[in-house]
Amino acid sequence: MNPKKFFIETYGCQMNVADSEVVATILQNSGKYIYCKTIEEADLILLNTCSIREKAEHRIWGRLDNLKGLKRNNSSVIIGVIGCMAERLGDKLLDNEIVSVVAGPDNYRDILRLIDLACNNQKAVNTEPSLTETYDKIIPLRLDDSTVSGFVSITRGCNNFCTYCIVPYTRGRERSRNPQDILKEIIHLKESGFKEVTLLGQNVNSYYWKNDNEDFNFYDLLELAAKNNPEMRIRFTTSHPKDMSDETIKTIAKYSNICKHIHLPVQSGSSRILKLMNRKYDREWYMDRINAIHEIIPECSITTDIFSGFCTEKQEDHEETLSLMKWANFDMAYMFKYSERPGTYAAKNLTDDVPEEVKLQRLQEMISLQNDISLKSNRSDIGKTFEVLTEGISKKKNNELFGRTSQNKVVVFPKLNFKFGDFVNVKIEDCTQTTLIGKSV
Repeated sequence: MNPKKFFIETYGCQMNVADSEVVATILQNSGKYIYCKTIEEADLILLNTCSIREKAEHRIWGRLDNLKGLKRNNSSVIIGVIGCMAERLGDKLLDNEIVSVVAGPDNYRDILRLIDLACNNQKAVNTEPSLTETYDKIIPLRLDDSTVSGFVSITRGCNNFCTYCIVPYTRGRERSRNPQDILKEIIHLKESGFKEVTLLGQNVNSYYWKNDNEDFNFYDLLELAAKNNPEMRIRFTTSHPKDMSDETIKTIAKYSNICKHIHLPVQSGSSRILKLMNRKYDREWYMDRINAIHEIIPECSITTDIFSGFCTEKQEDHEETLSLMKWANFDMAYMFKYSERPGTYAAKNLTDDVPEEVKLQRLQEMISLQNDISLKSNRSDIGKTFEVLTEGISKKKNNELFGRTSQNKVVVFPKLNFKFGDFVNVKIEDCTQTTLIGKSV
């Protein structure tokens, strides 16, 4: 019997990309399914979803509406929703006429049983949380054609319970993976031709593994990965400021193949708002961590997440955020307006009292300021030479390639005879707000 074809659409963060690869591995290893690259030929379609912002869920509802026509033309196709939105809404998703499989982030090992149930017109839902599931022993199937950069999950879940965040409720409590299994997965990527790996976790800094023979913190894991794969670049995301230790910063500085880029979400520059968010640090602590990074790794780039209009945010809180942005000189920032997520502490206990127009105005001020800061940062790189890992063809010119520096900045340069995966020394000659422009040297 020929295997059926499956297709996975991934929404949200890099952790969802890694999860989609786990699901693909489980399906393909069963012998019942084989991955296909177009949705039209699929017998099984899975949407791997995100719930971190309201807009992310709106995209999924829109996508399900779009798939109704495909379902009408092929009534036998199975459509499933997996991931964080599946965990949050559970069997309510089955009220949608085309959804027949629902699986939460901890339930992918059960996906084949759920699909079999759906094929027999039975209810197919599993959103049972787990305190132990880390998907160890699964070497993920890489869905992207690129063999330049891959992802490896090192933790699942989160223990921080920021008041605005749905993640602890959709992904469960924090669990760390066995470091030797992580190392095996990185080595598998290297042997498959990958040149870069990103270690993933909701809070990578709090990674901790202990058994009779091993006691590993995050900086130990970073060192293990870097020492055993000296020809690969090592990245990681995301870092929580409260757990950004000097030991981690020193480990990054120690190894040339650990990329000199730290994504350190601040969320707000106001200590009062940070306390309401339950971020477990204040403005001064965050600034101390920035100073430590600059002192120990002078060439390190720092990026961040910030959002406007959290509960009770006043103009003076917003001004503190702007002043912190100016002080920190972030190389780049992801910026959003606050949207209340059902089920969070903030939704249950705090009042979303900042008017929408004020949220948008403050967000625009943040974006405008960061655009100026990012352009200034890129201009400071003109005349410097960086090692760039080539990732693909430039979107604007077919005779140019793009790649990233160790600092995670995008660089465009003439194609010449270079190919994807090459490390190229590029001297920067010009820039835009988002891109460095140069020539190989």
